[in-house]
Amino acid sequence: MHDLPHLPERPAPRPSLRDRALEWLEWVGPTRVVGSAVVVLAVVAGAYWLVRPPAPSPESSLPFASTPTTATSGGVDSTVRAVTDTTDSTVVVHVAGAVAAPGVYELPFGSRVVDAVAAAGGPVADAQSDAVNLAAVLVDGERVYLPKEGEVVPAAASPSDASTPAGPLDLNRATVEQLDDLPGVGPATAAAIVAHRDTNGPFSSVDDLADVRGIGPAKLAAIRDLVTV
Repeated sequence: MHDLPHLPERPAPRPSLRDRALEWLEWVGPTRVVGSAVVVLAVVAGAYWLVRPPAPSPESSLPFASTPTTATSGGVDSTVRAVTDTTDSTVVVHVAGAVAAPGVYELPFGSRVVDAVAAAGGPVADAQSDAVNLAAVLVDGERVYLPKEGEVVPAAASPSDASTPAGPLDLNRATVEQLDDLPGVGPATAAAIVAHRDTNGPFSSVDDLADVRGIGPAKLAAIRDLVTV
């Protein structure tokens, strides 16, 4: 009997990748695989949190204010020019006499005497409104005096006679310099009038000047028609 020839053994087939993965999973165990996956995810999330860019702050979304620029023209600052324009757009006048609320008022440039009287509360019942030119344009620093019925209004002083005021001077508002301009009233007497007013309160009548040191009957008679309260 003849011996059969020896045939080489066929190699066993290599396990597929799927089979190898199943074998590895069976060897490691599903619990370890899940735990490892959780750890990996936690590490990745932590790394992202550390390296992620910071969120923009609320301030970064606000618009930036531009730096104001000052335009100049001919070397004159526009801010100074704006202040000058504002100053020139008003006039300050003193309203006195037969008005409801005598005082100093600031009015728009170009206002007239009637506007100043209205600002002072309007004329009182016995005011002589036609004694002044209500249509006259106001001048800065002007004194508007509205007399009462029958009151004698002194004539306005001429430029050569600065010692006589343009109208009756309010004793309760006049300054030392204004009182000094009254005829026969020098700096000492003017200061005494203001001091008496500050100490005893406003004058209730022109005759109260007789209580001021330095004012006698003759001086009071000389200035009686030039002052009022």
